[in-house]
Formats: sequence, C-alpha cells, structure tokens
Amino acid sequence: MVRVRPKGNRMSLARNVATVGVATLLSRALGFVRDVMIAVVFGAGIRADAFFVAFQLANLARRMLAEGALNAAVVPLYLRARDRGGEAAAGAFAGQLIGSLAAGLAAVVAVLALIMPAIVLLLAPGFAVNGPRMTLAVELARLMLPYLLLAGPLAVLMGVLNANHRFATAAFATAAFNATMLAALLAIFLLDTGDSAASGRILAIGVAAAGISQFVLVGIAVWTGAQRVTPLRISFGPQMRRFLALAIPGLIASGIPQITVIAGVMAASASPSAVSWIYYANRLIELPLGIVGIAVGTVLVPAFAHAVRSGDRAEMASVESRGLELALGLALPAAIALAALAEPIVRTLFEHGAFLPEDTTATALALAAFACGLPGHVLVKAFSPVFFAREDTATPMRAALFGFIIAIAGSLALMPLAGHVGVAVAIAVSGWASALLLGIQIKRRIGFAIDSAARRRLPRIVLAALLMGAAVKGADATLAPWLASGAGTLARVLALAAIMALGLAVYVGLLNVLKVSSLRELAAALRKQL
Repeated sequence: MVRVRPKGNRMSLARNVATVGVATLLSRALGFVRDVMIAVVFGAGIRADAFFVAFQLANLARRMLAEGALNAAVVPLYLRARDRGGEAAAGAFAGQLIGSLAAGLAAVVAVLALIMPAIVLLLAPGFAVNGPRMTLAVELARLMLPYLLLAGPLAVLMGVLNANHRFATAAFATAAFNATMLAALLAIFLLDTGDSAASGRILAIGVAAAGISQFVLVGIAVWTGAQRVTPLRISFGPQMRRFLALAIPGLIASGIPQITVIAGVMAASASPSAVSWIYYANRLIELPLGIVGIAVGTVLVPAFAHAVRSGDRAEMASVESRGLELALGLALPAAIALAALAEPIVRTLFEHGAFLPEDTTATALALAAFACGLPGHVLVKAFSPVFFAREDTATPMRAALFGFIIAIAGSLALMPLAGHVGVAVAIAVSGWASALLLGIQIKRRIGFAIDSAARRRLPRIVLAALLMGAAVKGADATLAPWLASGAGTLARVLALAAIMALGLAVYVGLLNVLKVSSLRELAAALRKQL
C-alpha cells in the first residue's frame, strides 16, 4: 500500500479547496453585487422584507440540495456502485436518483403551492394576515417554486462530478445562480420599475430561471465528460432506500444552519426592517462560510471516503489534520476582519439608494455578532465529512439539531433584550455548540487524530489571525474620515480595499514568518490546480 505523504496530501487538499473556493468566491462576489442591487432597489422596506421571507424556501433548497449537502450521500454510494459494477452501474444509480428525486420534488412543489399562505405565516409569524408583506411574500414564493423542483437532480449531477474529482466544473456552475439573478435585476433597472410589486415579481422569476441555468450547465458538463448518467428512471428499491437513509439526516444536518437563520427571522419578523437587517448581515457571513465551509466540506467528503476505503489510518490522520488547518486558517482571520470592520463594510457595500445610514448601523451590529460564530460554523463543515465518509449522517444531524435548539432558545431569550442583534448572537453561539458536540463525538468514537504538524501550526495560525485583526483595526481608525457616511463612494471603496489588502498581506506574511505556510507553497498549490 502506498501511503500519502503528509505534505503532498496537504497541498492536494489545498489545491482542491482553492479550486472550489475560487469558484465559490466568484459566486459569492456575484451574490454581493446582487444584494447591493437589491438594497438599492428595495432598501429595508416592505417589499424587501417580503422578498427575503419568500427567498428563504429557495435558499434553503439551494443549501440543502444544490450546494453540496447531497454530496455526502451521493459520493460514497456512487463510488460503491462503481466499484461493484463499473461506470455503467454508477451511471444507472445516478440516473435512478435523478428520476426518483424529480418525481418526489414535483409532489412537494404541488403541495407547497397550495399551502403557501400557511408556510409564509410559519416563516414570518410577525407578518399581518393578508397584510401587504404577507400577500406579496406568498406570490413571490410561488413564483420561485420551480427552483425547488430542479435542485435535487442538480445536486446528483454535481455529486457525480465531485466523486470523479471534477470539482471545478461543479463548483463554477454555482455562479450561474447569481449571474441569472443579476440579469433579472438588470431588467428591473432597464424597465425602471423601482421599488414596486412588479420588480419583486421579476426578481422571483429570476430565481426560477437561475435553477434552469444551473441544471443546463451541469448537465452539459456531465454529458460531455467520461461519466454517463443513464437511464433516468423512478425507483424506490433497496439502493434508493439506502440513499434516502443516508441523505435525509445529512440534509437535515446541512439545512439546520439555514433553518436556524429562518428561525431567527421568525423571531424578528414582527419588528419592521429586522428581517432585512438580518438578511444583509447574514449574506456577508455567507461569503467566507461559502468559500471556506462549502469548499472544505466538498473536498473532504471524497478525501475521507477514499481514506476510509483504503483503511490507511495515517492518511486519515493527515486528511483530518489538513482539513482542520485549512478550516481555521481561512475562517478565523475572516471572522476577525468582519467583526473589526463591520460598519465600514456594510456602509461601503449597501448604503446607497433606499438603504439608509440607520440601516447600516443596525446591519453592522448584526454582522459583528454573526462573525463571532463563523469559525464554529466552518468547523462543523470540516468535522461532518469524518462521519459522512463512514456513511453516518445521523451524528452530524444530531449535532445540528443541538445547535438549532441553542439558537432558538437564545433568540427567544435575547430578542426582547437586544432585538435583532440578540438573534445574531444566538445563531453565532449555535455554530460553536454544534462544532463542540461533533468534536467530542470524533474523539470518543474515532479518535481525534491530529498529527504533530497540525499541533505546531494551529497555535501559530491563531496568533497570526489576532495580529492581523489588530492591524486592520488600527488602519480602520486611521482612515475613519474616508470611511464615514459623508465620504464619497469611491473614497470608501478605496479605503476599505486598502485595509483589506493590508490585512491579507499581514496575515500571509505572518504565516510565512511563523513557518505555517510559505508563499511559495501557496502559489504552487494554486498554480497546479488553477
């Protein structure tokens, strides 16, 4: 048996994470432009609240199905089918999944369309029955339902690509979602419909169109590659039942963070604009969480699956250590920077058009609270693949449910005291609670196999992140006049870009000085894969 050298394994994982991360960065960057345009059009008013509540369903489907959650169930079973029967058997299994999921989701969509008013009231109990926010939210949510129908088949196709280490093809397809929504927003600006019900409808139709564009792109990628997905059929035989047994707990586990945000929105929905403030703040957290969490989670599932199948404990320890290093090495500095620069970031990105200075203050407070929980949420993404690779999706589900309970209890307790910021604090704590429970389970049942290299590097990563935080906070104080509300947009953009560049330079430089990772290693990892 050929053992994987720790350094080579670290660089291979880094390259794959970099590939998925760059693709996710592109998607999230487009998402930021999308949200800035939404803020310009709708601000934090009635139609913004209605759209964001309606968008919760499509966003939940995207998180649970189309952005890697089904990956945990598809990849191990797809690889098992290929080992037993070759590419033809694996392709038939994938086709069976697509046909069965499409049929099941069609029934779900039909039911949701009928009971949508009840669903909206559940999502936002603070909305007045038959009031303007509720009426518009029901209409917009129904227009978005086609996305839910396509999300399951799309996830299977992406799982096939990931199982065959075609990470870039699947990852870059996620950018199509936000690109399509940007096209819808461009139509709103061209038609000059402004903050109106018509604009909301156009944007909701854009969500449905985004699902179509993603499905077409990923379908072409699979069809033109070596892997085939045939035949498409509906079946609920042993293979499908095994898949559902793995997928349902995994879906719950991966969907709980989004459901937790939905629960926070429920708690805050009675307060005007609070839904929008929470949404905008959470979207800023989604950037590093998407780049790091989704990238690390997507790459680690097949890496752990291969290690488990080979029985190589040294490889398992190396994958576990490198995953933890990458997760904390990327998430911790992002969290510190977001907390330190919350107000200038929100002001620079969103304070335009209908988005007012008081919206900036409220959103920034929520962002700083969310940022404190970012490393915990990313650790959940890094720990869960340890169980997914063993076809155990129940343990991550239980950990996610534990965090959900913490978030709900915390939101109810803190909302009367701190408003929407209390909701953000509760959600932040829930991430750490879930990660702690998963870490305890890994130690008890598998053994927390952290190698000597990780034990040496992890404390240095923490030190580098803290020093970077001090540097950006000092730069923020120095450039405060350039970042104030009265400063021009260009001045704010340049000042914020300079602070972020300084922070990145300080952090990368400290990693080099502390001998965590050299610039040469990072450049080589990116060059080989990208």
